[in-house]
Amino acid sequence: MTVTSSNRDAIAHGKINVEPLREQPKFPSWALKLTMAVTGVLFGLFVIVHMLGNLKLFTGAEHFNAYATFLRTVGAPAVPTEGVLWIFRIVLLVAIVLHIYGAFALFGRAKQSRGKFRRQGMVSSWNTFTARSMIVTGIVLLAFIIFHLMDLTLGVGVAPAGFQHNETINGELVSSAYDNVVASFSRPGVVVWYVIAQLALLMHLSHGLWTATSDLGITGKRWRKVLLFLSGLLPLLVVVGNIVIPVSVLAGLVS
Repeated sequence: MTVTSSNRDAIAHGKINVEPLREQPKFPSWALKLTMAVTGVLFGLFVIVHMLGNLKLFTGAEHFNAYATFLRTVGAPAVPTEGVLWIFRIVLLVAIVLHIYGAFALFGRAKQSRGKFRRQGMVSSWNTFTARSMIVTGIVLLAFIIFHLMDLTLGVGVAPAGFQHNETINGELVSSAYDNVVASFSRPGVVVWYVIAQLALLMHLSHGLWTATSDLGITGKRWRKVLLFLSGLLPLLVVVGNIVIPVSVLAGLVS
C-alpha cells in the first residue's frame, strides 16, 4: 500500500523513523481474502446443487413441481413453510454481501498500492484472463442474480406474462415452477442473457476456486494439481448443465 505517513524531516536528517508507513486497515487483507475464499466455496457448492436440482426439469412437470414443493416444505410440520429455504436465503445473502465487500476492498487496496503503474510481464493464459475479468464477471453475475430472482422466484418485472405463484389447495402447497420455467425460457432474449451469464460464471468460478486453494492454505503440490483440475472441470460441468436447460426449452425439447 502507498506510503502516506513518512516523516520527511526525519528522513532528511538521517534519523530513524518510527512512525507507521501506512494506516492499518480496519479489516486486514488476509481476513478479507479468507472471507472471500469461504464464501466463494459456499457459492460453488450452491450452484452445483442448484444445477442438479434444475436438471429435474427433464423428468417432467410432475417431478419438477414436486421437487420445487419439497424445497418449500422441507422440515414440515416442525418448520414453517419455506422456513429452511429462508435460512439458506439469508445465509447466501450475508455471504454475497461479504463477498462483494471483500472484492471491492481488495481491488481498491491493490489499485492504491500499484498507483499509476500497470502490472507488466504477466503471462497470457486462461488464469490471467479470468483474473483480470473478476470484477466485470462479478458485476454480470450480480445483475443476473437479481434478474433471475425477479423472473422465476418473485414473478415481477421481467417475469413472463401469466407467471403462476404457488397456491395452497386443500391444505397442500401446489407449485407451478415447471410452467414458469418453460414460459421464461421460451423467450429468446432471456436465453441469450442466460447463456452470457453462464459464461461469466465459468470464468468467475474457475478462477475463484483456484484462488481459494491458496487463500485457504492448501500448498501441497499434489493437492494443488488436483484442485487446479477440479477448478476447471466443476465450473464447466455446472455451466454446461445450466445452459442445456434454457436451450432445450427454446428448441422445443422441453414444453
